Amino acid sequence: MFKESKIPYIELLPIIVLSFILYKLISNISSLTEAISPIIGIFVWAFCIAYILNPLMIYLEKKLKLSRMWSLILTYVIFIGIIILIVTILTPKVISSVSDLLVSIPDYLDMAQKWIKDSADKIELYNKSNGNLEQKTREIIETVSKYLTKGLNTMLSSAVNVTFSFVKGIFIIIISIYILKDKNSLKRTVTRFIYAFTADDKADRLMDAFSEINGIFSRFILGKSLDSIIIGILCFIGLKLLKVEFALLLSVIVGITNMIPYFGPFLGMVPSFIITLFYSPIKALWVIIYIFLLQQFDGWYLGPKILGEQVGLSPIWVITAILIGQQVYGVLGMFLAVPIAATIKIFMDKIIDRRLREKGVEL
Repeated sequence: MFKESKIPYIELLPIIVLSFILYKLISNISSLTEAISPIIGIFVWAFCIAYILNPLMIYLEKKLKLSRMWSLILTYVIFIGIIILIVTILTPKVISSVSDLLVSIPDYLDMAQKWIKDSADKIELYNKSNGNLEQKTREIIETVSKYLTKGLNTMLSSAVNVTFSFVKGIFIIIISIYILKDKNSLKRTVTRFIYAFTADDKADRLMDAFSEINGIFSRFILGKSLDSIIIGILCFIGLKLLKVEFALLLSVIVGITNMIPYFGPFLGMVPSFIITLFYSPIKALWVIIYIFLLQQFDGWYLGPKILGEQVGLSPIWVITAILIGQQVYGVLGMFLAVPIAATIKIFMDKIIDRRLREKGVEL
């Protein structure tokens, strides 16, 4: 019998190969991060879309008694139909309005300066100031125009970038479909993992916390989105009745900024007022009055009707959270700051309540 030949230390070969691969990954961590970041971004966006569409799918399942597959198909028919409507009708009109506004800005500057000069002449202020008012007025208007043009150009380039990201969007939608299709399986996997590596009582508390967090985010995001769409539509109708130019563009701005609590109404009101002020100061006054009344209607009636108690945060904490969110992550941070702050509040309340119970203190 011949003895089977054996390569020395052959069992160490997999360890050596894995160590080499791990070393290369660590040594090129920056390149690895750059390569993985877009992929992670795709999955994050897919999860967000699935999360937003999940309530609609559940509604169709319960109300229409549809199976998971048919409710999923109908959900994405509605979703893709809305996207097509936005891309083919709304977006071109908004881009056209932005382009027209950019072309008209020089004429609006002349009109605004002429109106201010005429007004100053009527009250004999222009002559007394020896022409300084005209110079200061031009400087102010040109500064406002510069920032307005920069903002509008950013919107225009963003719309172009969205167009070039079409293929990426297809992948995101496909992945979101699979996430919704297999959501029960994914939820079961996460639940099994939590209970496998966590004590039962802690796992129960963690699952309860996840349920509360889901309620906060779903109520806020979906409720605020519906609220902002209604406000945007009402704004468009009102501006059309007032015969305001660029009514669609201004309504889109008001609707989007309305997603941000407290600060949003002012963020939408100011550019609407400035854009209208360029060609008609009187009409600009009516625009700001109408948007102000619309925001009051939203704050006192429509918002509470749709959102209820929202996220259970007092105004001072909401404002603080928005300011911090803006510093950390810009406009997106302002929008997500409120549900994130409410989530932190839930955990802090639970910790404080447990500590007080341990001490036997009732407050």
